[in-house]
Amino acid sequence: METSPVATEDRPRCSPAPPPAPRSSEARAALRDSAGVGLAFLPLGLAYGALVTQSGLEWWWAGLSAALVFGGSFEFLLIGMVAASAPLASIAVSALLVNLRHVFYTLSFPLHRVGGRLGKTYSTYALCDEAYALTTGERARAWSSRRILWLQFFLHLYWAASSTVGALLGSFIPDRVTGLDFALTALFTVLALDAVRDLRGHLATPVLAVLSALFARLLFPGQMLPAAFALFTAALLGRRLATSRTPRHA
Repeated sequence: METSPVATEDRPRCSPAPPPAPRSSEARAALRDSAGVGLAFLPLGLAYGALVTQSGLEWWWAGLSAALVFGGSFEFLLIGMVAASAPLASIAVSALLVNLRHVFYTLSFPLHRVGGRLGKTYSTYALCDEAYALTTGERARAWSSRRILWLQFFLHLYWAASSTVGALLGSFIPDRVTGLDFALTALFTVLALDAVRDLRGHLATPVLAVLSALFARLLFPGQMLPAAFALFTAALLGRRLATSRTPRHA
């Protein structure tokens, strides 16, 4: 049986899937996404590198610890512990307590969108507060695996490079220069404001934090800080469960 040309033309044709974005464009997009945080990393890295040399350690300690540890606030604590020859067990416990917050990041960090075992391994290793804040926002929900990995790589590079430069130039930074330590506070404030703006229709995180602190002050005045952290964690988990069960309308 012959098929008429008209019948053939009436058949629906499947449009080809759009090609993936080139790697160069993904890298450029990630570079733009990370530029603001990279500028904030610069004074932090310079201050950290200067602290390394002023603590009596060799300059290469700054770049090495920044590349291998990549722990941000813990690295400032680590330098003091290394300079004081603290026991290894104390360093391990301190690292666990300071970076324990990363456990809760897994609740919403888009690791499922990162492809490959090697990519997931690096993404887990390079997870920091800034990468979490940038990749869990509203505009990052469509980011590809390469874009997330490039973003984390650039943040890693900013920190290691600025720390190394700070160690090399640490002796030239005068003692009267102040305000470098406030850069971390300002950075977290901006990231927190962006995260709060993304939580449309949900109970804001600062409100949960204030309520947790008030309840902890009333119920556990002698152990306010750990109680407040426990209540705040429970509130975040409860909000996460409540929002995941809420049906989304198209």
